[in-house]
Amino acid sequence: MKNGWKIKKLSEVCSVIAGQSPEGKYYNANSDGLPFYQGKKGFKDKYIEEPTKWTTKVTKEAIAGDILMSVRAPVGPVNFSTQRICIGRGLAAIRATELIDKNFLFYFFIKHENEIVGNEGVVFNSINKTQIENLNVPLPPIPEQKRIVKILDEAFAAIDKAKANAEKNLQNSRELFDSYLNKVFAPSAGLRLSSAEVSGQRNPGEDWEEKKLGECFKLKSGDGLTSKNMSREGNIPVYGGNGIAGSHNEYNLSGSNVIVGRVGALCGNARHINENIWLTDNAFKVINFKYEFDNSFLTYLLNYKNLKSYARQAAQPVISNSSLQDVKLYFPHFINEQKQIVKKLDGISSESKKLETIYQQKLSDLEELKKSILQKAFDGELTIENG
Repeated sequence: MKNGWKIKKLSEVCSVIAGQSPEGKYYNANSDGLPFYQGKKGFKDKYIEEPTKWTTKVTKEAIAGDILMSVRAPVGPVNFSTQRICIGRGLAAIRATELIDKNFLFYFFIKHENEIVGNEGVVFNSINKTQIENLNVPLPPIPEQKRIVKILDEAFAAIDKAKANAEKNLQNSRELFDSYLNKVFAPSAGLRLSSAEVSGQRNPGEDWEEKKLGECFKLKSGDGLTSKNMSREGNIPVYGGNGIAGSHNEYNLSGSNVIVGRVGALCGNARHINENIWLTDNAFKVINFKYEFDNSFLTYLLNYKNLKSYARQAAQPVISNSSLQDVKLYFPHFINEQKQIVKKLDGISSESKKLETIYQQKLSDLEELKKSILQKAFDGELTIENG
């Protein structure tokens, strides 16, 4: 640590107010009393969001400029209070004295958020007032604290701007593919592309068919197979409602097939499978085609139709043959046209995924840069050039 810096207990430079929740009967949504915040739910990037709950009975208070720490799972995240509020037992308010700059302290907590670990409880991990007060805090002179805060503010503002640009580019890369899907599969002939348009020619698209799903093919469930009865030594993938659920030493489906999740969080997802698999009764296979389909094209089409939106909401979502019978599908008569569209979609999908990978890595790198700058700041190594 840099010469001239000291280490102090938090209690030596701050006061800590542990939250306490009023009885629920005092809560209201009518702006009566003080705004009430219970935990991290009200946190944003740096400052708490506008209140949605108030209390007419005030237990523990925080004031504008206090640092609010989440003290129940998750333990450690912080935000600034923007006004006088009542805090519940999920929060603690940390009020800086003249010995420490509150923004310097805020950055300290950001750096150590994942290291602040509290008690292991039955329901929550938590940290109490005494544990917070006993945290060790580096304490450079006030002018040095303010210098560090200035550099961090400028560096983080630049990083946040770069992150916003990367997130926008990430969104655009995803929308590129979604936009093309809409042009291919939209019900309006004016929007829909024919295979000729895919290859750069003009064509009004009269070669497209509009039919109900039940008029095109049937869906049939796979065979029951519990986790207990799967063979761990087998190399046959077992597909259920949400994708691969395990492995087995036998298969009940082979070759090129389209399968659709029937039960679970990802029900309605379509996959083109071209291998030996075991399909459980939590998924469908597509059979009895009345029209000719390229399986890759059909997979794109079914995923575009968002079949999960037709699920019955029970203990877990489930789709059925009857719920999907009337879903309208739009497709070219000829399989060669479908294959041309698949080729174009595959290319755009591949390019979109490459861009997503680039921008996701950019976002990850920016987060690492933040951590690196914070590390230098609290090691006493931060200079203007670092910032």
